[in-house]
Amino acid sequence: MAPKYAVVSLPLGAFDSHDKEDAISAISAAISSDNTTVLPFNVPEFKIGTLDALVQQADDLTKLEATAEAVVAKVAESLRTILNGDEDRLASYKMVNDKPTEQYLNNFTWNRIRYRADKPLGDLIDTLQKELLSVDNDVKSKLSQYNSVKTNLATLQRRQTWVAQPPIIYSGNLSTKSLTPIVDPSLLVQDSEYIETHLVVVPKNAKKDFLKSYEELAPMVVPRSAVQLAHDDEFILFAVATFKKHSAEFLQKCREQKWTPRQYKYVEGGREEEQRELDKVTNEERKVCGEALRIARTGWSESVMAWIHVLTLRVFVEAVLRYGLPLDYVSALVKTTPKLAPKVKAALDSQYSYLGGNAFGRDKRGRVTKDDAATSSEMAAAGFSTGEGHEYTAYVYYELEFP
Repeated sequence: MAPKYAVVSLPLGAFDSHDKEDAISAISAAISSDNTTVLPFNVPEFKIGTLDALVQQADDLTKLEATAEAVVAKVAESLRTILNGDEDRLASYKMVNDKPTEQYLNNFTWNRIRYRADKPLGDLIDTLQKELLSVDNDVKSKLSQYNSVKTNLATLQRRQTWVAQPPIIYSGNLSTKSLTPIVDPSLLVQDSEYIETHLVVVPKNAKKDFLKSYEELAPMVVPRSAVQLAHDDEFILFAVATFKKHSAEFLQKCREQKWTPRQYKYVEGGREEEQRELDKVTNEERKVCGEALRIARTGWSESVMAWIHVLTLRVFVEAVLRYGLPLDYVSALVKTTPKLAPKVKAALDSQYSYLGGNAFGRDKRGRVTKDDAATSSEMAAAGFSTGEGHEYTAYVYYELEFP
C-alpha cells in the first residue's frame, strides 16, 4: 500500500523544552501509532512582506499546490500509459534526482541554488508556477505525439496478415485488412479486355448462400469462378470473375446481400512496400516511446520537486500567519497509511487542539470538538477562506499522497 504523508507545523511554545528535536519526539509520542514515522521537515526562513501580501500568497499557494498535485498525477498517468500499466517498471521510473520519491521526501532540503531563499516569496511562487506549466506542456506534447505514432502503427499492424498458401487463415478482419500480402496475383484475371476479377468478403455463416447464388447475381458471371483466397475468424475472401460490362451490377447486388466488395489493384512490389512502411513506423514508435519515457521520467522528478517546494512555502506562510514572529516553530513530516491517517489526525487534534482557541473545545467525555461558527468567524476576521474545501485545523497541517 502506498504511504500517505502529512506535514505538520507547531509553535515551539507548545513544547516544554523549546527544542526542535524534543518537539519531533513529542509529536511522535502524541501519535504513538504503528506504521507511522515522524521525521524533521526543514523549512527555511524566507523574506516576509506585509500581512496583506502574506494573506494573498497563502491563497495563491493553496491554488498552486492543487496545480502541482494535478501535474504530478497527469505525469504518473502518462508514464502508466506508455508502460502499458506495468507497475513494476512504473516504480523504477518514479525517481526524483535519481532517488526513490519516498527517499527524496524523507530527506528533503530546500534547493537554495534553484530557489534562492533571499528572493521575495512572490518571485518564488512565480518561478514554481512557470516550471509546473512547462513540465505539464512538455509531457502532454510528447505523449500526444507518442499516441499518434502508436495509433498509426496499430492501424498498419491490423492491416498486416500472415502469408501462407491459399486458403490462408488470418487473425484480423478481412473487411478492413490490406489485401496486398493476401492476394496471389496469379489467381486474378489481368489485362483482359472483357473479363475482370472482383474480391468479395462474405461472412462465414453466409458461405453456402454465396456459393449457391453468386452466379445468378448479375448477367455474365463466369461460372464456377469463385475461389476462396483466405478466411479469418469472421469472414471469407472470395475472388469472382465477371464480364466488365456487368461488373457494377454484380458489385451492387453483393452489397445488397451484405457482402463487402474490396477494391484491389495489383502493384508490383506492393507487398514489400507495405512491409517497409510497417518497419519504418515500428522504428519510429520505438524512438518516440523512448523519448516519451525520458520526458515523463524527467517530468515526474521535476513536478514532484516543485510540489514539495510549493508545499514548503505554504507551510512557511501559514506558520507565520498563525504563529507570528519571531519564527519560532517546528515542522515535521508524518508518514503513515491511508487507513491510519484519520487516527493520526485525531491524535494530533487531541494533543494540540487548544492552539485553535475558541474554535475547539471538548465534550463531556473529553473528546475534541470543533465550533464551526467560531471557526468561520475567526478565519473570516483573519482574512482566510472558509468555504467548501477549506477545513480549518488548530495548527498547520497538510496531507499529500503520491499517485
